[in-house]
Amino acid sequence: MRHAVVVDIVRTPSGKGKPGGALSGVHPVDLYATVLRALVERTGLDPGRVEDVITGCVSQAGQQAMNVARTAVLAAGWPASVPATTIDRQCGSSQQAMHFAAQGVMAGAYDIVVAGGVESMSRVPMGVTTMGEDWQGPAVARRYPDGLVGQGVSAELVAHRWRLSRERLDGYAARSHRLAAETAATGGFDDEIVPVDGVTADETVRPATTEAGLAGLRTAFDVPDLRDRFPDLDWRITAGNSSPLTDGASAALIMAEDVAARLGLRARARFHAFAVAGDDPLLMLTAPIPATRMVLERAGLGIDAIDAYEVNEAFAPVPLAWLAEIGGDPDRLNPRGGAIALGHPLGASGVRLMATMLNHLEATGGRYGLQTMCEGGGMANATVVERL
Repeated sequence: MRHAVVVDIVRTPSGKGKPGGALSGVHPVDLYATVLRALVERTGLDPGRVEDVITGCVSQAGQQAMNVARTAVLAAGWPASVPATTIDRQCGSSQQAMHFAAQGVMAGAYDIVVAGGVESMSRVPMGVTTMGEDWQGPAVARRYPDGLVGQGVSAELVAHRWRLSRERLDGYAARSHRLAAETAATGGFDDEIVPVDGVTADETVRPATTEAGLAGLRTAFDVPDLRDRFPDLDWRITAGNSSPLTDGASAALIMAEDVAARLGLRARARFHAFAVAGDDPLLMLTAPIPATRMVLERAGLGIDAIDAYEVNEAFAPVPLAWLAEIGGDPDRLNPRGGAIALGHPLGASGVRLMATMLNHLEATGGRYGLQTMCEGGGMANATVVERL
């Protein structure tokens, strides 16, 4: 079987996903085109050799509609012969894009392909595609007569089941900001970030964040109807221990290992194993646990062999419940901070996590990295890569 490798991987800074945010003035097509251009500028690759651009985007509406991937390819100035497609596996969309890209290379369908993602949450708000619509339909309503809930309530349910206190959640969130701020201060993100209109650093990182400061924030989801439905919850999810709304884009250049060698390009990491899993859609955020077990089994590795684990911090209970079930070294978990600090631009987050993890492995000499992220509807992707 052919090996699929990452030759280069980049992302934009994270901008606050609201009007006035650092990247809110940038159209999502132009945001994504920025990272596409950066890949070919950094590698010297002729963009006409790219056989497909597979792109994650969750809210495919408004300025992100009509296959934003193809529009961005044209905006980047790439030849019109380069095709592109946009996919949605919720928060794991661009991680799934990497899976599709790498699996296509391994199967012989591609030699060179780009996987990436984009989300402008300031311009295309989360939930806009379902506003006023019965998107579940009657059969799902019959299967779940009490109704499914939003991710914030799912985070509350996860915190309750794993007995994660408000103090533990806020402490973890403060850690995320501390690690991200330390990494930024020492230039740890410099190789992965592509400046956009003068913005060179993540706007979402708050270096002064403390557990004591987070303790003063109000809980976000304990409305009367939900308090009645879940009387045992003591409600502990806040804006501070959740990922912020974020604008951003990311892209990875993936190709066959022998093709990279023939072109004189250095392969930075090899895809080692893949998994995708479903779990309880009410808890929604727990699928990284079975997905991790599945990918480790496929890789033939134990968790102790993994040098860094990136578990997306959609909410603080997600990585903490994962750690409680999977085990491993807490210091290897999101060692440069996670989405609570670095932001979560939905469709772009999967490749962003990979960029951060790969740069960490290169800086520390680690060999294996594992990435997993919870996804709407109770799903998760998991990926193991080997640094080269």
